[in-house]
Amino acid sequence: MLFHTVIYAVFLPSVWLLYLLGGRISLRAQNFVLLVASYFFYGWWDWRFLGLIFISSLVDYIVGISLDATPTPRARRFVLLASLAVNLGILGFFKYYDFFISSLTDAASAAGLDVQAPVLRIILPVGLSFYTFQALTYTVGVYRRQVKPERDPIAFFAYVAFFPQLVAGPIERAGHMLPQFKHTHHISADDVTRGLRQITWGLFCKLVVADNCAIVANRIFDSHAHLPGSVALIGAFFFAFQIYGDFSGYSHIALGSARLFGFELMQNFATPYFSQSIPEFWRRWHISLSTWFRDFVFIPIGGSRVGKLRYAFNILLTFTVSGLWHGANWTFAMWGFLNGLYYLPNIFFAKRLESSATAQTLTRNRFVVVARVALTFFLTLLAWIFFRSKTIHAAFLMVGSIFSGSIATNPAPVLRQFGLLSAIVTAGAAIVALNVFEFIQRDKGFALQVESRPLATRWAAYACVVGLILCFRYTGSALDFIYFQF
Repeated sequence: MLFHTVIYAVFLPSVWLLYLLGGRISLRAQNFVLLVASYFFYGWWDWRFLGLIFISSLVDYIVGISLDATPTPRARRFVLLASLAVNLGILGFFKYYDFFISSLTDAASAAGLDVQAPVLRIILPVGLSFYTFQALTYTVGVYRRQVKPERDPIAFFAYVAFFPQLVAGPIERAGHMLPQFKHTHHISADDVTRGLRQITWGLFCKLVVADNCAIVANRIFDSHAHLPGSVALIGAFFFAFQIYGDFSGYSHIALGSARLFGFELMQNFATPYFSQSIPEFWRRWHISLSTWFRDFVFIPIGGSRVGKLRYAFNILLTFTVSGLWHGANWTFAMWGFLNGLYYLPNIFFAKRLESSATAQTLTRNRFVVVARVALTFFLTLLAWIFFRSKTIHAAFLMVGSIFSGSIATNPAPVLRQFGLLSAIVTAGAAIVALNVFEFIQRDKGFALQVESRPLATRWAAYACVVGLILCFRYTGSALDFIYFQF
């Protein structure tokens, strides 16, 4: 079920009304409404995979109680490993089996060996990576005695499957999210108005920004012709805003939907394209995943409290693994590795290359700030080429074109041939509107968080965003959110 469809527009208020009625009965009734609604939401895509989320939830529910009842460290480690084996085993089989088998046979063929291994063409269940990681925060938290085991199965199963953030995050920590299922929510007018504002902003990001940018980016990236550098750069630029509008739009709708039920999810984006460095960018982009890999991968393998060479290795490994988390393709691994390389100057050339100034508090030397923001965005844009390309070879062809003399050619003839000139105007205007709103509201959780503004300003902002949605929304068939594939 997609957030930006009529079906969801009917589903959300229906569940909300049932949730209010459940609150008149008991907390358990409220959680039961959320559990049933979440399984219905997930089963709308493919009911056959409901068994996977049920098994994952059941295993971690039992593991949490078992960890609490197991006193010896060795037995506790065994119980934790059982949870990791089940969860990561399911994730590995569905997401990476075909990838590694194909990679193995290709490597063997290149070495002159004839290796036959079955490729199963497994369908990846939507949201598997997200709810697996969220469930693991619970079991690891109980193991570390940071989280108390949950004995109410309805509350726990609702926590794992909570529909607003089930299929694409944010990846919530059990310590933050699970306690919110332990008290009855009395929905306030502020919850409703704030939730609707954030949903509206998310729809703008998805329907106006992301989907219009997708027209340009998809046509250029899917072209098999050798493109001049100017056109390749345009394609990368519009994909950068497509993926940002797409994923931040999903996150805003998720946070807004949760707020309608009285739940507070963590902020997942904080105007990342205004960052002045790569480390700052990764503190602002997909915050829930970045902090997950920091806490569950980077720190356990040594983090930064080691020598510089080991620190650099830990960074490269963490970013590369996070790249592979996004998808079973070497292009994602290269994307992660490249972002890790971007991070290395921060280790070797200075203790802190980042200025104390940020895009939120501009210094007097605005030229320096703008230059830092532009450089960070350009490096990020180059990395996005590997993320979007179908093969590493195709990605290097695009990057090579950008750094060739063809970067100075006039892109208009090719864009006209592709029929993209009008689409570029629409998508470009959407990008300008996005950046204007987000720059003005850069110290807020989202651009329509305007409660403190004068009444006339608030309603002008609402009217402007709604008007942009009505006039410039993508009118084709609903496009999936990019992160649904992960």
